[in-house]
Parts: sequence; structure tokens; C-alpha cells
Amino acid sequence: MKILQILPELNAGGVERCVADLATYFARRGDESLVVSNGGTMVPALEAAGVRHFTMPVHRKHPSSLLQVRPLRRLLAAERPDILHLHSRLPAWIAWLAWRGLPEATRPRLVTSVHGFYSTGRYSAIMTKGERIIAVSHSVERYILDNYRGTDPRRIVTIPDGVDSKLFFAGYKPPESWRSRWQQAHPNARDRLLITLPGRLTRLKGHHDLIRIIGALKHLPVQGVIAGGADPKKAAYEKELRQATAEAGLQNRITFTGPCDNLRDLLAASSVVLSVSTKPEAFGLTTLEALSLGVPVIGYNHGGVGEQLGAMLPAGKVPPGDWQAAAKRITDFLAERPAIAPNHLYNLDRSLAATGDLYGEMLGREKAARPQRQPASVLLAED
Repeated sequence: MKILQILPELNAGGVERCVADLATYFARRGDESLVVSNGGTMVPALEAAGVRHFTMPVHRKHPSSLLQVRPLRRLLAAERPDILHLHSRLPAWIAWLAWRGLPEATRPRLVTSVHGFYSTGRYSAIMTKGERIIAVSHSVERYILDNYRGTDPRRIVTIPDGVDSKLFFAGYKPPESWRSRWQQAHPNARDRLLITLPGRLTRLKGHHDLIRIIGALKHLPVQGVIAGGADPKKAAYEKELRQATAEAGLQNRITFTGPCDNLRDLLAASSVVLSVSTKPEAFGLTTLEALSLGVPVIGYNHGGVGEQLGAMLPAGKVPPGDWQAAAKRITDFLAERPAIAPNHLYNLDRSLAATGDLYGEMLGREKAARPQRQPASVLLAED
């Protein structure tokens, strides 16, 4: 089986991790795994795992990006993948136009993954064009059916993402070397209970609610941790957060980590992890990682995070936007650590296998299991 996935870029992010996990999984099991993107920091690791990457400027939200339709069509015609899997709206438009221009008999089967609650309209509707549509949570499945009423429910399959149980398991302890580096880098957090909000610095993540929560809990030995870096375009938002922290008198009670390369250790060292997004998260991978590590999560009860908490820690759910309820629940959890159900539902191996089963169903089992073709050589000429 030969699979080609396309997305804007391969830097940090949930969609990028999903594509990388799928690409690596299929390469390791002996399938041909191809990825098209504008490149990024994750490319060397993918290529080392046997994934072939094609660099194309499919990331810019500009009409000129449509000039990539013909080069991508040539790539599809040369490589002849069995599956074309689309993960993001702009590259999906480019790929769909390229795919539609191929002879019907030689087209790959078309799969789309809906990774978010996109703004509704024609632009976002491209993510419902797949012959099969993967929803990353039941909340996303409802979003598709509510907003794109012409979509046949039989085309949708819900395949939640998952975590690697070999990396994220209850009882994992950060190494002492990490603890020592953490304390040296963040002395204000020494001997305090960490209340961590992971995620890139975007307004969606609800950082202002974290500031309010820590202000309400400053009588306790807690340290708020904003774990994530800011895109250069978000520099003004980071400045706004730091100013709000100072105005609340919490400069020494809230830590900004910047880009966090060892998030697993920080999550495992936290007393509580928060999800206070102003809008529902389609899935919420970092909250699942925390729960799988046995760390309590308190989150607004919407989207994929609400689903995870419903399955693993119902007491962690609070009404969306109610930061006072979140602060009260933190106090409860610090007084008596809650029991967290084992992660039986959101396993990475299960998620990857389910996607492979979907591909196999679309192709027919015999074709999906056939011996692999030799990679075709292809030269992308400039238009």
C-alpha cells in the first residue's frame, strides 16, 4: 500500500504529530509512506524512519498557492499512491483540484481528516470532500453533521488520536537531572505545587483564566506554569499576558517556560494540568498525555477534552468559562488526589491501526496487502 499525506508544514503541532505518527507507522510496517509539505523541523526524523518527503509551498493562504495544483498532479501521476490523505484546508484544496484532474480510473482513494472546529463555509467544506472522512472526536463528528448537512454519516468514521503507552503511563517519574535543571531555571517554582497550562501562546488557550485562577489560589503554595512558546506573530499576546501577570502581582507565582521540549517531564511533575480553552478543542492531546501519566486534569467541559474527562476523570469537568469553579476544583484535588481511570480508549497503536483498517477497507484487503511497488522517480518541474 502506498499512502501520500499532505499538510502545510512539519513543525510542532497536533496535526503535524498526527501526520508524523501515521507516516512513520506505515513506513515501519513496510508500506510506502510519502508526505508533501513546505518542510519543517520534523522532516529529518521522518526521512530517517523511511518516509519520503516532498517539499512544496502548500502553506501560504494566497491565491498564488493554486499554482501548485499542476505540480502536485504530476507528482500524483508519477507516484500513483493508493491513498491520498488530506489534513488541512489550503493543502486540501490544492490536492483536491489536482486529484480531480486525474483520470478517474487512476485516482487514489481520497481521505480527509477533520482536526478542528473550523469556521463554517465553502472554504472549510473541502474537508468533507473525502470519500471517507475521519473525525478526531465525537464532538467533531457532530460538528460535521450539524454544519454540513449534505454529508452522508456513513462516510464519517471517528478515530480519536492516542498516546504512546510506552511513554505516557501512570507512575512515570521525571529524572532527577530534569528536576535539577527545572529548579535552576525556575527558582520561584521551587517547593511549590505546579498548576500547568500547556500549549502554544494563542488566545484560544485561555491563559487569562489561568492568571485569574492563580490569583484566587495565591494563599496556597502553588505556581502557575504557562508551558509553551509564542510564534513571532503572537509576540504582542505574550507581552499582554506578562503585563496582566504583573498587574495582578503574580510575577513570582506564574512561570513562562517558552518553548517546552520536555513536556512529558513537566506534566508528570505537575500537581494539576489545566485545559481552559475559550473555544472547544477538537481533541486535546496534551490533556490526554497528562491523564495517561496519572496527573489530574481540570478542564472546561466541551469538545474532545470533555470527552476524555468523561471517560477518565469526570470530576475534572467544570462549566466552560467558569474559572472560579476550576479554582475550587484545584483546591479539592490538592486536598485529596482523585482516582484516574486507566487509558483504555485513547491508545496510539489502536488509532494508527484503525486508520490502516480504514485504508484497507477502501482499497480491498487483497490490494492493501499486496507486495509494494518500487518507488517512482519524479522531477517536479517548475510551472
